[in-house]
Amino acid sequence: MYEAPVKDLNFVIKNLVNLEELSQIKDYQEFSDDLVDAVLEEAGKIASDVLDPCNLPGDHEGSKRLDDGTVVTPKGYKEAYASLRDGGWFGLEAKERFGGQQIPVTLSAAVNEIWHSSNMSLALCHLLTQGLIYALQKSASDEQKDFYIPKLASGHWTGTMNLTEPQAGTDLSSIKTKAIKENGHYKISGQKIYITYGEHDLSENIIHLVLARTPDAPEGNKGISVFLVPKFIPNSDGSIGERNDVTCLSIEKKLGVKGSPTAVLQFGEKDGAIGYLVGEENQGLNIMFEMMNHARFSVGVQGLAVSERAYQQSKMYAKDRVQGVPIDGQKGDPIIHHPDVLRLAATMKSEIEAMRALAIYGGFALDMTKSDKSEYWDRKSSLMIPIIKGWLTERSLEITSNAIQIHGGMGFIEETGIAQHYRDARILPIYEGTTAIQANDLVFRKTLRDNGKSILELIDEIKVDVEKSFEIENENMRGLFERMSTSINTAKNVVNHIVGVSNNKKRPAVSGVNYLMLLGYIFGGWMMIKTASKSLELKKLGGMDDDFLNAKIATSNIYLSSILPKIESLSSIIINGDEDILSMKHTWL
Repeated sequence: MYEAPVKDLNFVIKNLVNLEELSQIKDYQEFSDDLVDAVLEEAGKIASDVLDPCNLPGDHEGSKRLDDGTVVTPKGYKEAYASLRDGGWFGLEAKERFGGQQIPVTLSAAVNEIWHSSNMSLALCHLLTQGLIYALQKSASDEQKDFYIPKLASGHWTGTMNLTEPQAGTDLSSIKTKAIKENGHYKISGQKIYITYGEHDLSENIIHLVLARTPDAPEGNKGISVFLVPKFIPNSDGSIGERNDVTCLSIEKKLGVKGSPTAVLQFGEKDGAIGYLVGEENQGLNIMFEMMNHARFSVGVQGLAVSERAYQQSKMYAKDRVQGVPIDGQKGDPIIHHPDVLRLAATMKSEIEAMRALAIYGGFALDMTKSDKSEYWDRKSSLMIPIIKGWLTERSLEITSNAIQIHGGMGFIEETGIAQHYRDARILPIYEGTTAIQANDLVFRKTLRDNGKSILELIDEIKVDVEKSFEIENENMRGLFERMSTSINTAKNVVNHIVGVSNNKKRPAVSGVNYLMLLGYIFGGWMMIKTASKSLELKKLGGMDDDFLNAKIATSNIYLSSILPKIESLSSIIINGDEDILSMKHTWL
């Protein structure tokens, strides 16, 4: 059974980010410690009592398309969805004027971790709706905001994102979906694939955000517009009207997240689907990327969430399963006493804590873009998002795999449920931009565009945080702080190498994913230095659970001694291996 890590989330939110700064932002003046406690406790209860029970059965049952094109979600999903809707959870980040809770991303990221740990397939519906709300709040007309967002924030309507077509995946410049202006709206025709919750039975209406081209649009990305295309055309009072010309052709059969219906949608099979332009013509890609940027951050949180879920399940199994007699143990001791099982569980826990801290800090950075230091935080958050998306999701693959390893042969059997998390995790480094797409963004837009200036400044900030930690009088930690300082210097050398070889764009490109992962490990180390420093400080002050704080110090030690050293091998591969890879001719493969 899943149990939300409320205490760990509380620790990060209240100790590793600056809540005082956050509460000075106009939108978040009501934000408080008490609100954090209340939201996390209630989210944890719903996750354990409502979302978790239909997770594994939903994976086995899956969503199904009926002959009339409607889609039925697994047993229990409708009731679980209704609990989220009735509790007001869909409007977490929506502004109060639209009926939302207007809480910061710092806290909503924590709630999203809880939702996706307990039931990722169901929580995907919530994720896409949140993303649509985010995009509309930034780019829609006031009339569209007032009409659509309250229904989305209430959960009575849900949202989707429609980019991909059979011939247009990463390369959106080749989309063929058409939009023809007619009587104050547009008629949309074309096919979209991989549409998460493109058709389902959970909400009254589904609002599709669709990329399409007008007849006279310029070629390429510059000619893309974006439209709101409702499943049912709403009446002027918001009530449900006629069915729009949107058809679900099929539901994909997938490796994981099987409870989530991934639809192939046909727009305009008959007369054309009615759509409403968001923003101006030919500005669609910028608007869609606003939603996608939010979604990429959220997918990073999913990587954390599925890792936590797999860790919890494997930890419980290891504390119960008896096999052999552990070294220096007794007959009947569970397998957690075997040193290698302890290694697997301990490194999983330490890396998950680093991932969690980085995700919450990334949410804080996004919130701070609304402060009077918006330019600084815009730059910082834009650097962090590809790393959060890429590093957290890639690491989830090994963590969920290690969870299966702890189960041994039982992990390979679907009955235990641990295999589901491994399967679910596999989509995370792929959708909303593959790890290579994140790496290209990090290399070309975030590093080479200013010759490494911004990323080096951020690494220097990390160095200042580490140097402050040297002031702590604890000899055991001093060596680890020094190791982090060495790793920082390694990271700076790699940044300079990436800039130095950029005259041949293939060289930084072939090293891009390794570069992203290296920075992920550095950022994780930064978070664990913060964790250790704060834990030592709180121990001195007293009044907090010593075992909890000692565990935090232990996981920080484990991260810095067992996980951080991976950057040295990545550095060697990046600096010495790029030309060797590029020397391989594709005809030799």
